Amino acid sequence: MPSAFSVIALAPNTPANAGLAHDVDAAPRDAASLVERAAAEAGLSLPQPVFGGHPGDADGPGYGWARWPLGALEDAPATVAMLRSVLRPDPVAQAVPGVDLAVVPDDLHDGGRLLLILDVDSTLIQQEVIELLAAHAGREAEVAAVTDAAMRGELDFARSLHARVEALAGLPVRVITEVVEAVRLSPGAERLVAAMLADGHRVAAVSGGFDQVLTPLAERLGLSHHRANLLGVRDGALTGRVEGTVVDRAVKAASLREWAARDGVAPDHVIAVGDGANDADMLAAAGLSVAYNAKPALRRVADAQLNLPRLDAVGALAGLPGF
Repeated sequence: MPSAFSVIALAPNTPANAGLAHDVDAAPRDAASLVERAAAEAGLSLPQPVFGGHPGDADGPGYGWARWPLGALEDAPATVAMLRSVLRPDPVAQAVPGVDLAVVPDDLHDGGRLLLILDVDSTLIQQEVIELLAAHAGREAEVAAVTDAAMRGELDFARSLHARVEALAGLPVRVITEVVEAVRLSPGAERLVAAMLADGHRVAAVSGGFDQVLTPLAERLGLSHHRANLLGVRDGALTGRVEGTVVDRAVKAASLREWAARDGVAPDHVIAVGDGANDADMLAAAGLSVAYNAKPALRRVADAQLNLPRLDAVGALAGLPGF
């Protein structure tokens, strides 16, 4: 049976886009015309769009969206690939400034259970935890430079992690508690997670960061699953080593498959969100992959992008009720 897809235009509620959620005439004209041209090139007749969005709240400005339901597509992979290439001819830039254009599967909102799997640093949370830790050792700039290179895909992740963790050797273990208290969720993260769990879906977090920081956060949010690296500790101080298997891109993808199987979630009902090259395999294994304010290496391979500072806009891409 042919798969169904929709085209989505999503933008932050800036003065230029403030009406996107409510008024067809207020949708960015360039975005609407680009969607229509792409559909025409694919031989598709677009229906009238539907509109929605979320107003601003304590987390900051909201967002609005327009959705064109395309219905079932014959030869869906080729048609979707063509549409994406027209909507996003340069995968690391927005064709229409300030507007994210995406082609997303409709299977995500057919009533089946979903699994949302999130990267942690710079995705679920706003910071890079290893940089917060390194700041206590006076080596934040050095570690941040290596982190950036690893997230761009320029360095092997496991080797770069070991090198960065060595910079933490000797830090008192109490520093971890201070970092846990300093962590801040990304705007809209708590709303997205709570809504998914309340609707009976599953939410997981998998991180190239550290279990000692992720576990308290996972407990606070009620996450279904979580996995991260374990920092070595001896005599009340960090050893500068990672214990056990490093959570790299392969482990992230394996975690997605493990948790989806455990929860009875079909692969096409998995939504994966990340920001760096270490997330690429995980995103490739998902039914919908989202690059969230991501490095170019990930933006090139993701199904959809979010380039606005609200994680709950993932719910709009997935067609979740109320988003």
